[in-house]
Amino acid sequence: MLRRSNPIDGVHGPIVLIGPMAVGKSAIGSHLAQQLGSAYVDTDAVIVAAHGSIAEIFACRGEHAFREIEARTVANAVESAAGTGTVISLGGGAVLDSGTQQVINGCTVVYLECDSDTVAARIARNSSRPLLAGNAMERWVTMFAARQPVYERLADITLDVRHGSVSELSHQLEATLRSYAAAQQEVEK
Repeated sequence: MLRRSNPIDGVHGPIVLIGPMAVGKSAIGSHLAQQLGSAYVDTDAVIVAAHGSIAEIFACRGEHAFREIEARTVANAVESAAGTGTVISLGGGAVLDSGTQQVINGCTVVYLECDSDTVAARIARNSSRPLLAGNAMERWVTMFAARQPVYERLADITLDVRHGSVSELSHQLEATLRSYAAAQQEVEK
């Protein structure tokens, strides 16, 4: 993993992207890391590389086993990225784990905010999400309603991703991170 100091002065720890399934955490995170010249870690991709598909983990070992793997993966990613500007995207349910909430507390947490209209086409194209089996949109809406307060509570920054391309949103996020960092530096003076 690329180790370098944070490319945005005043942003402490890694930049962690949270939000519901299909919101664009992986696409925006990867693009943002590239813009910043930072490393990028997609915790779902790390899990798949080490343990097989998420759908297989759910089918063979259950959601509880997946959440344990996910919590360890997030903790390892954050620990490995300490003191760097690494961008880390988390799976939609990762923040439900209290240990994960504590681990990301020392990071700059960005909540990618959306609505069901924003993700509907993405969900329709991807049937491999085990928690969305059956009526995918109905299940997404139910999960989002339960998780949204957690996302909002953990976020240092909220980025509305309902409008704009990945490139536009990642540039908007970089500008927001820079403003946030400047404000944090003022507070610390």
